[in-house]
Amino acid sequence: MMDTEDHPIDDGFAEPVPSDPSAFEADGFIDTADEEHIRREKAKAREMRHSQWWKNECGRGVCYYCKRRFPPKELTMDHIVPIIRGGFTRKGNVVPCCKECNNKKKYMLPIEWQEYMDSLK
Repeated sequence: MMDTEDHPIDDGFAEPVPSDPSAFEADGFIDTADEEHIRREKAKAREMRHSQWWKNECGRGVCYYCKRRFPPKELTMDHIVPIIRGGFTRKGNVVPCCKECNNKKKYMLPIEWQEYMDSLK
């Protein structure tokens, strides 16, 4: 995605591809994010939980993943691309979800979550 001046827009989903092959683990995944990134993004998440935008998202009372209804206080914040996998705390990357889905998803990327859900069918 580009802005009006043809600069890439960081939407919280794209993970930079490292130019150094040693950055990949044996299983093909990019190494986990560094501690500074994790600390910074968790702090942003704590702030975002107090925003009116987040309160409105939870106020809908629907889990992003299972689509079941819950009281807003029972919904948790999930990073679609997890912080530990390089995700950011941004409106396009956080969704309300129930504790059950959040506990099952853990650090999965969207494609991994979809594969897990498909395996349950």
